[in-house]
Amino acid sequence: MSNAKAIGRSLRTYYAPGRAAALDAFLARFLGQGELGFDIGAHVGDRTASFRRLGARALAVEPQPRLARLLRLLFRHDTDVTLVSSLVGSQKGEAALHLNSANPTVATASTTFVAAAAGAVGWEDQQWDGSLTLPVTTLDALAEAHGDPHFIKIDVEGYEANVLAGLSTPVRALSFEFTTLQRQVALDALAEVESLGDYTFNACVGEDMRFVLPAPVHAGTLARWLEALPAEANSGDIYASLEPARLGV
Repeated sequence: MSNAKAIGRSLRTYYAPGRAAALDAFLARFLGQGELGFDIGAHVGDRTASFRRLGARALAVEPQPRLARLLRLLFRHDTDVTLVSSLVGSQKGEAALHLNSANPTVATASTTFVAAAAGAVGWEDQQWDGSLTLPVTTLDALAEAHGDPHFIKIDVEGYEANVLAGLSTPVRALSFEFTTLQRQVALDALAEVESLGDYTFNACVGEDMRFVLPAPVHAGTLARWLEALPAEANSGDIYASLEPARLGV
């Protein structure tokens, strides 16, 4: 698939009619006027756009050069969006971003993700045949440079636990992607969040912006839910908050 075709498909998916209103209604529980959201793994910027519609400032971090150029184009007139072209990890340095010519909008800094995807159902035709060496920053460094976030969204294809290992100060709320392909990564990410403070959790499956649990739960309960989730669920997002009311159905 060409880069242009892949990006076009993502734009049609994530900016589909009606999706913005649903996304804003869901994310409004986490961000408000004048607050700051971090969009780690910004992709085509739909979450960043939602942060801005809610009146929050946005820090969009996207390491893939073509997607970073798209974000610069989409938000070129918005001074309340800051763009950072970097990987995010547990410590500053450099790392390889593995590229996928069969699906150019999907890339990862995780070699274990590449290995897990090899031959897995739904990933049979992927071609991890390129890489870029890029700078790595941390959530702590981003907060020091741009301000303490009120909400952090993390979607980095199997590198979520590494990203959270670079956060030493609790934030009000955050989310991170999980996959049934790599449940242990999500469990490790869950442990990183739990170590930061007295968080409660809920989750969404796929792109459905509805919580699956009737009330927020503690990490152990969420871990058991994740372990029991059928493989065909594929992916979703785990949400954590220091204020349980934000995670109510």
